[in-house]
Amino acid sequence: MVVTTVTDLVASTKGSPMNIARLAARLAVGATAAAVATTAVAVPARAGAKQPGTRSLAAVLTADKSGFDRNSRDFDVLTKAVLTVLQAKPDSPVKVLTDGTVALTAFVPNDYAFRELVRDITAAKKLPGEKAAFDAVAGLGVDTVEDVLLYHVVPGATIDRKAALKADGADLTTALGATVEVDVKRCWYGREVRLVDADTSDRNAKVVRYDINKGNKQIAHAVDRVLRPIDLP
Repeated sequence: MVVTTVTDLVASTKGSPMNIARLAARLAVGATAAAVATTAVAVPARAGAKQPGTRSLAAVLTADKSGFDRNSRDFDVLTKAVLTVLQAKPDSPVKVLTDGTVALTAFVPNDYAFRELVRDITAAKKLPGEKAAFDAVAGLGVDTVEDVLLYHVVPGATIDRKAALKADGADLTTALGATVEVDVKRCWYGREVRLVDADTSDRNAKVVRYDINKGNKQIAHAVDRVLRPIDLP
């Protein structure tokens, strides 16, 4: 069941409730992709090469039983969002995250990323807690949450850290149908990967942890911002 206490959160900030309403309306980008591609990219395997495992990303996310906590680097808000969508819409394309036989790459926002998103859209001065952040996101509606989740999934290919660092300028087609661009930048410790989404006025998400679920067909990279499929004011 979708939590709808976003009004309480907005009322406790100095931001306008219209920010949330506007976001929900603009994120309703039409019908979600009819189906996520379910066939992995065929790559000839080297003789004797170890075949990738089939542990799903959903299994990785739900293995953490801590729930909402003070650790901003894990994925409590994301996990709850995925479960909420699947509970409301069991046949949602988001279900692909539960099928480890399907190759995909996901860019998974950590809890800090969702807290930062909610602070931005509510114009709050302080970061909300994880539960408040989830309540605000869920208050946008299941269809909107579904679209946002699908915008973080690139079906059909397992893109590990090595491949991502070589993909500067590549456009990745997401399960939503829209694309994100890979932007590889040099920094003091080497190179970092950023993702250019549809929002031109906000900071792009940066990969802060690579190769979650390494060795399996489904792999993820943690990002510090939630990707936005539309350009917010």
